[in-house]
Amino acid sequence: MMSPRPLTDFSRLCVHTATTKPWNIETAMDRYAKAGIAGITVWRDTLEGRDPNTVGRQLADSGLEVVSLCRGGFFPALSEAKRREAIDDNRRAIEEASAIGAPMIVLVCGAAIGQSLEDSRSQIVDGIAAILPEAEAAGIKLAIEPLHPMYADDRSAINTMAQAHEACDRLDHPLVGIAVDVYHVWWDDTLPRQIQNTGELDRLFAFHICDWMTPTRHLLTDRGLMGEGCIDLPGIRAMVEATGFTGFNEVEIFSTRWWESDQDEFLEKVKETYLRHT
Repeated sequence: MMSPRPLTDFSRLCVHTATTKPWNIETAMDRYAKAGIAGITVWRDTLEGRDPNTVGRQLADSGLEVVSLCRGGFFPALSEAKRREAIDDNRRAIEEASAIGAPMIVLVCGAAIGQSLEDSRSQIVDGIAAILPEAEAAGIKLAIEPLHPMYADDRSAINTMAQAHEACDRLDHPLVGIAVDVYHVWWDDTLPRQIQNTGELDRLFAFHICDWMTPTRHLLTDRGLMGEGCIDLPGIRAMVEATGFTGFNEVEIFSTRWWESDQDEFLEKVKETYLRHT
């Protein structure tokens, strides 16, 4: 395992609003800024019922750097009408990202039960291609996030870094890259080579961190704080930084256990375990 560079501050720490799910967007930006956290990734559910332009001004006033908008994607469907709906929704996501000052949208690409993974992957590429003109006009990056194979049935047909690279190869556009989430890729024995390739091809757009609990009580909502599980976080971070990546370390924890806790105390634990275990 490579020896990690010690982290001594929070200048590269970003927290996803989904991590502190009980907080609305106004509370999240206030608490993150007061806690000395540098970045925020905004989940689209926090924008519901709000004017994105107003939220954008609030975020600018908070001093937080908006790292990305989560999430776009879910392109595959059995019907053409549903695929068009997904494309239209992703175009709205681009408008929202632009309004809040997010330079990137993370794509959870989707899958459709009832068709092959190959067909879903083809529809993913077609869907991204369809929204590229709007993304290019707005200057918004699109980060394909490979998801763990346990989600291949209905959440994402792109389950490995290699598959994400294949999609990027087909699209061949500088605004299309990859989001590396340790929860989804830690198990992959080709990960060192895949991360190196991502850096060499200038496709490493985002780096998400949390931990894999053992045993895992729920495959979606039982992620752990850094250091609670079995992922080699320092080792993977060292691989990412060896590519020259200087972006944010984004904490993305879906956890019913932590959502039921005091969120201010939880945020302090995020900071503590970020310094100690990444």
